Amino acid sequence: MADTEQTATIRSPTCLGEQNWLELSTMSGIQGLIAGVDEVGRGALFGPVVAAAVILPDHALPKLIAAEIKDSKKLSSSRRTQLAQQISLLAVDWKIGFASTAEIDRMNILQATLLAMKRAVLKLKVQPKICLIDGNQLVKDLPLPQQTIVKGDERSLAIASASIVAKVWRDELVLRLATKYPMYDLVHNKGYGSQRHLLALQQYGSSPLHRKSFRPCQITTECSSAVAER
Repeated sequence: MADTEQTATIRSPTCLGEQNWLELSTMSGIQGLIAGVDEVGRGALFGPVVAAAVILPDHALPKLIAAEIKDSKKLSSSRRTQLAQQISLLAVDWKIGFASTAEIDRMNILQATLLAMKRAVLKLKVQPKICLIDGNQLVKDLPLPQQTIVKGDERSLAIASASIVAKVWRDELVLRLATKYPMYDLVHNKGYGSQRHLLALQQYGSSPLHRKSFRPCQITTECSSAVAER
């Protein structure tokens, strides 16, 4: 699906230190505003896949480094929330995009993830010079220059920021939905396949917000219809 006319993927060199962020590196060769784009929830069983696009001004970079920003998966929940608030205040612009469970089931999780990324970028009111996309898949039909970066949330401050903002936004959404579906222990697993979540799927079947194309959600029980009616 990759467009051969687009910029090639940057692969993360193992020799790069933790603080050698792309935006501060002479290796990047990028001029102008950069949008970092990342997703969360790709491996979850419940809820949408969510992406964020974040544009940071130059003066925000040292502040985020001082705040010890890193990949959202390596931060505690409270620290992610603090950083997400800081990022939203510092950013030139940031937006969220998502793809629903129905879209995930219809087009597969990879295509839904790229769609969520595209939606986040297209919502930006400030147009970036280039979009840095976490991973190795280009976003189809994105009307802006883009560049993929493997392990981008470890190399780009903008991508790391997008990872944090998307994670906090999705977690808050799942927590709100958890009140409607308490049997799945969503408060603790955020929609991922924990043991209690999997056991609940076996007992109750899947809800309307579970990803039916994912095998653990394909269990049928007598309780499924009751869950669907909630």
